[in-house]
Amino acid sequence: MKSRILFAIMLFVASVAQAQDDPTIMTINGQPVSRSEFEYSYNKNNSEGVIDKKSIDEYVDLFVNYKLKVQAALDAHLDTLSSFKKEFLTYRDQQIRPSFVSDADVEKEAKDYYDNLVKQIGPRGLFKASHILLRLNQKASQAEQDAVKMRIDSVYNALVQGTDFAALAQKVSQDPGSARNGGQLPMMGPGQTVKEFEDAAYALKTGEMSKPFLTPYGYHIIKMNERSQVPPYDSLHTNIVRYLEARGVRDKIVDDKLKAQVEASKGTLTTETILDKRAEEMQAQDADLKNLIREYHDGLLLFEVSNREVWDKAAKDDAGLAQYFKKNKKKYKWDAPRFKGIAYHVKDQKDVKAVRNCVKSLPFDQWAEQLRKTFNNDSTIRIRVEKGIFKQGDNKLIDREIFKQNVEVPETKGYPIDATFGKKLTAPKEFEDVRGLVTADYQDALEKEWVAQLRKKYSVVVNKDVLATVNKH
Repeated sequence: MKSRILFAIMLFVASVAQAQDDPTIMTINGQPVSRSEFEYSYNKNNSEGVIDKKSIDEYVDLFVNYKLKVQAALDAHLDTLSSFKKEFLTYRDQQIRPSFVSDADVEKEAKDYYDNLVKQIGPRGLFKASHILLRLNQKASQAEQDAVKMRIDSVYNALVQGTDFAALAQKVSQDPGSARNGGQLPMMGPGQTVKEFEDAAYALKTGEMSKPFLTPYGYHIIKMNERSQVPPYDSLHTNIVRYLEARGVRDKIVDDKLKAQVEASKGTLTTETILDKRAEEMQAQDADLKNLIREYHDGLLLFEVSNREVWDKAAKDDAGLAQYFKKNKKKYKWDAPRFKGIAYHVKDQKDVKAVRNCVKSLPFDQWAEQLRKTFNNDSTIRIRVEKGIFKQGDNKLIDREIFKQNVEVPETKGYPIDATFGKKLTAPKEFEDVRGLVTADYQDALEKEWVAQLRKKYSVVVNKDVLATVNKH
């Protein structure tokens, strides 16, 4: 009981000390924001290499707007969405899970791997050999068997008489993978090849050659190049660790430890609660980690709420875009005329008029789909079409036909007849003509309106005295 009281007192003293070291720089909707959080955000967004650096006073407004949007997301309960929880916890756990693994844990895995390898290979050790293979189908007739046997015997006799093994393997071996390397096989150990081959190989000493023998693949002759035992652990340590790391040994260790803790708790703990506790402990000890995880948490919320209130909302609000364009039409001028229409290529002269008749009464954004359904809706492609709003230089056919430029138009193979259809515009007539620009401006307008509403909804109090100490304490 006394130990619990002592622990509580220590936590209280620590929290008081932390509050003194990290005072509240502002309060958003009654929620305190520490100086360290503001400094982390300011320093990260105004580091070396940042083009548009802000002064601390300039950054305050940006930071406040950011925190207001996050508060709006919290009030909308976006942090309770399963999609948000999954993405946030995936990121958070990437920062937390490595803390469960020590170098000693990885070392133990490496040593266990080596010990298992030695046990698997056993006293027979490893070998490196070359071979010559003459393939023989297991269902071969007796005549075919006799022919292959006669040929392998002749190969063996040639080798006995001094013919170079590598040169002969390149010439006659029917194992293409090794033949190109003079019959050379990779280092092998027990259980890595068929029993007949393995037994014949282990019967040889370094430098010896086998007589022809039969396996399910055909007839072989082996030349033993090297026999060895597994090298000492220290000589393989680096490669073993690299191999295990590449195969996710650290995740395996974490999963094993978490599983063991869950089982030991007899149902009082889950993997999630263990990770939650570890995250809380680590953030209490590491301010940078705490700020990094908070940044990701708030960033996800900011993205979701901004998408709902501004980006996606503006992109889908055609009526709002049209109204905004109409109100601000003078902003959207072109420095030169544009052609709004299509450049197309057909096989048959009658399709020139058919294309025009197909789309002339339709809104521009429906042309592409209607042309596809009418002319290219099966395996026969009757027309080739380029649709858009073109300026001079975008399309050679339009340059020649609409902008009256003296340019050579390359022929479209298989579609010898060229044509255009549409209108030449000196300025945008509707928001669709400059949709990208209008959407961006409309989003900016929506965001300003949204931020103004948030400023009215939530209280913001900035401690000027603490602000003056940023990066100076």
